[in-house]
Amino acid sequence: MAPIHSGPMAGRTVLVTGGSGGIGKATALGLATMGAHLAITGRDRERTEGAAREIRAAGGQVDVFVADLSSQSEVRRLADEVLQRLSRIDVLVNNVGGYWHTRHVTADELEYTFALNHLAPFLLTNLLLDRLQRSAPARVVTVSSHAQALGRIDFDDLQGERSYSGARAYNQSKLANVLFTYALARRLPATSVTANALHPGVVRTGFGAEDPAGVQRLLVPFLRPFLKSPAQGAATSIHLASAPDLEQVTGRFFANSKPRRSSERSYDEAAAARLWQVSADLVGLTAKRSRDRENLADN
Repeated sequence: MAPIHSGPMAGRTVLVTGGSGGIGKATALGLATMGAHLAITGRDRERTEGAAREIRAAGGQVDVFVADLSSQSEVRRLADEVLQRLSRIDVLVNNVGGYWHTRHVTADELEYTFALNHLAPFLLTNLLLDRLQRSAPARVVTVSSHAQALGRIDFDDLQGERSYSGARAYNQSKLANVLFTYALARRLPATSVTANALHPGVVRTGFGAEDPAGVQRLLVPFLRPFLKSPAQGAATSIHLASAPDLEQVTGRFFANSKPRRSSERSYDEAAAARLWQVSADLVGLTAKRSRDRENLADN
């Protein structure tokens, strides 16, 4: 099929992390059919190229980036490649995420759920922020979950070293997505870059399949017919990325494409500021900013 050059997203470039399957691929497909130029990331090259072929078969234009976003060096390499290859980024969809029943650590020796679900989008967004601002008006869309309502940021045990529960780690990471989104929105004028988070619904994907809980193994086969399809799950991400009336709407949480109030904890600005600082320290942004300030002072 010939590339789509018209539509409500024509001329806009959208980067979707975790775009090789599930909600991410459905989000990319939906936005491609609206005329957007897509860029997708995935861990596995073959799977990511397969998703790109589907997008192209539907008439979409797509760039492929391969990176394991649980690794900070991979996030930084991805950001460098994106900045080299994409002259503009109109929308960043922080979609990548997962659930692990048992505790795993990343190459950076951080707890996997926190590293992939929160620190990866935190670092990638910050690394791409200048390009987003230069592409303004631009949007940052972060896929959270209704699980944020059950989340609590345990600053004394962020990495689950003392006590680990897959559900607790996941809920914390999804609350962190919302706290980060609201903090980012407060730091940026809506006329430049908006930041919103969302609950996609409970969707039929491979979510949690690498390391499922026992109850998940038992229940998912029975629940599968009642779960949303990936396309249905992607609807709110697509809405936040494309709806004209959301161009200056920022710092909000959405479900079923409608604004919703998130948990009380998600509006705690002191916790959000503390989480931002801790996250910046963990990904090495703080030291870089300090060096930048020193360099400016020397000039």
